[in-house]
Amino acid sequence: MKVISGILSSLWKVWFYTTIVIAIIVLSPFILITSITPKWYPQFFVFARIWAWIVLLLSGLWPSVKWMERPIKDRTYILCANHTSMADIMMTLALFPNCFLFIGKKELTKLPLFGYFYKRTNILVDRKSLSSRKDVFLRAGQKLDEGIGVCIYPEGGVPKENIVLAPFKAGAFKLAVEKKISIIPITYLDNKRHLPFTFAKGFPGQVRAIVHPFLDAKSESNDEVGRLREDCYKIIHSALMSAKTDKG
Repeated sequence: MKVISGILSSLWKVWFYTTIVIAIIVLSPFILITSITPKWYPQFFVFARIWAWIVLLLSGLWPSVKWMERPIKDRTYILCANHTSMADIMMTLALFPNCFLFIGKKELTKLPLFGYFYKRTNILVDRKSLSSRKDVFLRAGQKLDEGIGVCIYPEGGVPKENIVLAPFKAGAFKLAVEKKISIIPITYLDNKRHLPFTFAKGFPGQVRAIVHPFLDAKSESNDEVGRLREDCYKIIHSALMSAKTDKG
């Protein structure tokens, strides 16, 4: 049974990555034009959201969201979610209409087609380079000043499958304090189970998300950075543990 399950999961994984290419090809005239210049990113973002919905629905992943607070139209936010799966990107795009871009690892640029557009429209970081991390912080601040939000997965990468939630980096919370921007904590409860990075695992189905009450800086001190980081971590970790307990 495990062998059959592994084969079926692998076939479905191939289909999932095929849907990414299909969606890009379908939308290629629009995303090619709107990715020419950063000034057109808000227009690109509209088609990025359509792309995300196409991928999710074609691959058999349907989002279910519990909104504890909803973003205000046209307001800028910093999105912070646990990072478990490639599906995190599609889920975040699909759920949030407020214009934002991702701060992500440069390795994603190696993916065919997807990598090309990801590189042109998001902020990429080489996590091994201190200068790259500093540059990313400055560029993210500039985008926030322009009214474009950012999505940061504060674990700084995808943790091993046995880790519920890795410690958070401080970058997102420094930006929130410096720019006086609200943090939106997001918990993805099922993405790791449905679409893990292990190739022979995964299956379609409902993928749940919780959008928690937003966090705001109360001062500009370094202590406030630590408080925001700790509060965000506790919120997401608690939701993951509650879901694990309910399931078990």
